[in-house]
Amino acid sequence: MSTAIAVQDLKIGMFVRLELGWMSHPFPLSNFRIASREQIATIRGLGLKQVIWVPEKSELVDDDGAAGGVADGVVPLAGGAAAADEGAAAAASAAAQAAERRALLQRQRDALQRCEAQYDEASAALHEVNGLLNPDPPAAARQAQALARAMLDKMLGDGELCIRLLSTQGGDRITAHALNVTVVSMLMGRALGLPEAELLDLGTGALLHDIGKLDLPVRVHHPDEAFSAAELKAYRDHVSLGVARGRRMALGPEVLQILAQHHELADGSGFPARLGLDAMSAAARLVALVNRYDNLCNPGPRMTALTPHEAVSVLFAQSRSKFDMPILSGFIRMMGVYPAGSVVQLTDDRYAMVMQVNSARPLKPRVLVHDPKVPRDEALLLDLERQPDLGIRRSLQPGKLPPAAAAYLAPRGRVAYFFDVQPAADDAPAPAATAPPPPLH
Repeated sequence: MSTAIAVQDLKIGMFVRLELGWMSHPFPLSNFRIASREQIATIRGLGLKQVIWVPEKSELVDDDGAAGGVADGVVPLAGGAAAADEGAAAAASAAAQAAERRALLQRQRDALQRCEAQYDEASAALHEVNGLLNPDPPAAARQAQALARAMLDKMLGDGELCIRLLSTQGGDRITAHALNVTVVSMLMGRALGLPEAELLDLGTGALLHDIGKLDLPVRVHHPDEAFSAAELKAYRDHVSLGVARGRRMALGPEVLQILAQHHELADGSGFPARLGLDAMSAAARLVALVNRYDNLCNPGPRMTALTPHEAVSVLFAQSRSKFDMPILSGFIRMMGVYPAGSVVQLTDDRYAMVMQVNSARPLKPRVLVHDPKVPRDEALLLDLERQPDLGIRRSLQPGKLPPAAAAYLAPRGRVAYFFDVQPAADDAPAPAATAPPPPLH
C-alpha cells in the first residue's frame, strides 16, 4: 500500500512516485526505485515536501549494502514443498503462474497508460507553442525548446528506449505529425551519436518544421495529385512561411536550417531550393527522411496510407537516391523492418500487430497476438526476443486480415508513436551484434 513520505526521509531502495507532470522533473519515469544519493538530492531539489512511497516495490539497502524488502516480480516460495502432495504442488504452481500473469498484465497496462499520459502532456505543450506563435513568437520559441529539452532529458536517462505504438489516434493531425517526426528524429540523432546541444536543436526544429502551414488554408496543408499549379505553389510556400515565422521567433541558425530544408532531397529534386545532399545540414537530412516516412504512413485525407512496413520498403527500394544512405540505414536499423503499427503473420501462422520496437533489438519487436482464447483486454504482448523459435513470416495490409483477427487487433487508422523508457531487465538476452551506424557528417 502506498503512503506519503517526507523527502528528507528518503532512502536508497525506496520505490517512489513523483506527483509532478512529466516535463517538471528530469527522471525518465515518474515512478521508480531510488538507486543513489544523487537521485535523492535531485528529488529534494524539485521543491517537493513529500512523495508517494510504495513499500511493497521497495528494496531498502542497509548500511552494509545488503538489500532487504520485497523485490519486483519475486514470488516467495512456500516451505515444506517436499511434504506437499502432488495435487497441492500443482495447484500452487498454477496459482503462482496466474499471479505472475496478472502482474505482467498490470505492468503492461501501467506502461501504456504512462506512455500515453506523457504523449498527452507533450501534445498539450505543443498546442501552447502554436497558441503563442502569433501573440508572442519568442515565448513560443522558449516553450518549444522547453518541450524538446524535456523529451531529451528522458531519452538520455538510464534504461532501454522503446518506440511504442499508441492506442490513441494521436489528436489533431498537425500535432500528431510534429510529435511523430520529433520522437523518431531525436531517437535517431541519439543513436547516431549527435552531441546533446545538436539533439536539442534537432528536437526544436522537428517540433516546428511545419509551422508555416498555419498561414495556409487547410485544403493545401497536404499535397494532392489533383492540385492546380497555384495550389501546389501555395502548399510549397509553407517552407518559406515557416522560416519567416522562425526568424520572428529568433530561432538559431541550426533550427532555421531544419525549417528551410525539411523537403529538400539528396538528389536535388526537393523544394524549395533544390539543394543537393552536401548543401543540407545533417539535422535537416534526418528530419527530411522521418518527415517522408510519417507522411507515407499518415497522408492527407484523400491519399492511401501505407503500412509502416510498406513505408520502410518504399524508402529503401524507391528513394535510396533521395536520402542520406547512412541515415536511411540507421533509420531502418532503429525502427526495424516491421515498425510499430505493422500487421504481420508469425511463423506459427498466427496474426499479430507490432506494438513496440526496442531500438537495440529491431528484428525482435513486441507484438499483440490474435488469440481467440484470450480476451483482448487480457492479452499480453509477446516479446519475440524471448521466443527464439518464433518470428515474423510476412507483413499484411490490415484489410487482408480475417474478420476475427481484424476485430481483435484493431489496426489504427493513423499511426501515432511515442517513446518509452524501461529499466533494463537483468535476464534480458544480449542484443545481437551489429555494426555501429555510420557517423553523421
